[in-house]
Amino acid sequence: MSLDRPDHVLIVGAGAVGLTTAWFLQRHGVHVTVLDRKGVAGDSSWGNAGWLAPSLTLPLPEPSVLRYGIRAVFDSSSPVYVPPAADPRLLRFLTTFAMHCTRSRWEAAMAVFAEVNRIALGAYDDLVDGGISEPVRPAEPFLAGFATDADREVLAEEFRYANAHGADIDYTLISGDQARAMEPVLGDGVRAAIRIEGQRYIDPPRFISSVADAVRARGGVIVEDFDVDDIVDHGRRGVEAVGSGGDTRSADVVVIANGARLNSLARKFGVRTIVQAGRGYSFSVTPERLPRRPVYLPAQRVACTPLSDRFRVAGMMEFRRPDAPRDPRRIRAIIEAARPMLTGIDWDARSEEWVGSRPCTADGLPLVGGTRSERVYVAGGHGMWGIALGPLTGRMLADKITGHPTPAVMADLDPLRSGVRRDRAGHSAPTPRQTADV
Repeated sequence: MSLDRPDHVLIVGAGAVGLTTAWFLQRHGVHVTVLDRKGVAGDSSWGNAGWLAPSLTLPLPEPSVLRYGIRAVFDSSSPVYVPPAADPRLLRFLTTFAMHCTRSRWEAAMAVFAEVNRIALGAYDDLVDGGISEPVRPAEPFLAGFATDADREVLAEEFRYANAHGADIDYTLISGDQARAMEPVLGDGVRAAIRIEGQRYIDPPRFISSVADAVRARGGVIVEDFDVDDIVDHGRRGVEAVGSGGDTRSADVVVIANGARLNSLARKFGVRTIVQAGRGYSFSVTPERLPRRPVYLPAQRVACTPLSDRFRVAGMMEFRRPDAPRDPRRIRAIIEAARPMLTGIDWDARSEEWVGSRPCTADGLPLVGGTRSERVYVAGGHGMWGIALGPLTGRMLADKITGHPTPAVMADLDPLRSGVRRDRAGHSAPTPRQTADV
């Protein structure tokens, strides 16, 4: 084999990122084997809101996060929650995260997101054009609801800043009555709203399963219940994934796409950025009238999506270890936040209660690219945007691994990035996205 085009690639992780990377590698004629500790969509790719919403795919560390204050994040009912008994690694992550919650650093990260968002939906078009059977649905329009004009102004201001830094968000301020006329699930608590154009959404479990079916149909292998403990780089002899039970799988190249557990495998290859589990919760309900589009409650940090015959309600950002048990208080907090804003829902008739671990970086930017080993690549750290950006990540990484051109913005997602990067003119310049050893 040649490293310009490996014959066989191992991918650790069968979520949206790992499976779409496999699909795009197959498009280049590469054989793929996907390994996962659970199975297809076994973690955060299953229970998320399924939004493909470039207008809302924004850097997670932003100034309004600090408005919660220290007391708020230790409140079990807060949308952003940190357990009081935080470990030192988590505290280092949170300290670095807070450093990035400044206007200047958010603007720098937003410039990267603006470039990524312009091309992200095109990767979904590639999947659909390539035969993925599960549909991508338009959200026409996408609605965000607010209890007050002041609450709405927070998101409107963020949109204005985003557009000033390269985004192209098409939005209109509307009244609560106008929003209810379009979506009756919105209750009397919604007194102001924003209408957002050009967004899409999917049913995450069905879509990811459809990608898995396509990977298998092309000859790819997906191995479930394979918990990778280590990656061994054998140099010119390739790489080996070692499972917890002693089983191994070998290939020419490996892609580490195992979500919030990325550090356990990538650190020894020079990836020093902490990837922290930001756990999200969701459940399903059946409203009296099933909504026709996604609904966002930004002040409550609650995301709602119609999925076939049910309505998924998702929220929370709980900084906790990935394997911690589901906390019923988080579900109750989501319900109490959403109840005044939505109507026609029996909140006691819930199903599909779920918690999953979003892989978050302190600077809010994903880790996509090579490592210190030319045989080991990383795809992760997308935070809340693994579904929205997963296929683009897969396409970029597949192109890089097989020697094809990649977009310039990929340099900003370098897994080995430090406090200094080169600007587009090639000059050394300080970057506010410092994620060095913490």
